[in-house]
Amino acid sequence: MKIENPAKLPLTLSQQAIRRMPYYLKYLKNLDRERNKYISASAIAASLSFYEVLVRKDLAVVSSVSGKPRVGFAVEELITDIEHYLGYDCVDSAVLVGVGHLGQALLCYRGFEDYGLDIAAAFDIDKSLVGREINGKEVFHVEKLANLCPRLNVRIGIITVPAPAAQEVCDALVEGGVMAIWNFAPTQLKIPDKVLVQNENMAESLAILTKHLMEKRR
Repeated sequence: MKIENPAKLPLTLSQQAIRRMPYYLKYLKNLDRERNKYISASAIAASLSFYEVLVRKDLAVVSSVSGKPRVGFAVEELITDIEHYLGYDCVDSAVLVGVGHLGQALLCYRGFEDYGLDIAAAFDIDKSLVGREINGKEVFHVEKLANLCPRLNVRIGIITVPAPAAQEVCDALVEGGVMAIWNFAPTQLKIPDKVLVQNENMAESLAILTKHLMEKRR
């Protein structure tokens, strides 16, 4: 049965709700689906320590069918709906710029395929790396970045270069038609409005952890 949105719930999710989606997906995929063909929102909320009302609202937006009373959501259908909402069933190609230790670790991470992401190629300025293959991904010189992005039909750029080089790399990615950037460099990038940047600031995360520890030790 199609959802008619009787409660006039939002048809899109907030950033916080989108961040909850991978947790739902991982939980559902780890279920014994032979024994758990249906799952209730309350069971998901209890297992993940989320508020039940948030889970119900999230799934009402994402799922193509409503949960059955006293039965819940069909697990297989709910997995499919979440993957479709997040775009995991439509693989996007990406390029990675900066083949240092972090860049190589990301290139070797096989889990990206589960989330609809395929790193098509990598770029660097180090001549000892250019021309090599890392986990089946060829490393090109960064000067080819803007020209190769359209040919590879990529829309996502991953930046793992040192902070001083990040803006120049970002500009080349934008010139190459990239619409979303996953930035691991510890710096704020200047981008046009049409491009989305997700910053992964390790220093910021570490500061939160150490501050928490300091407060607990008092």
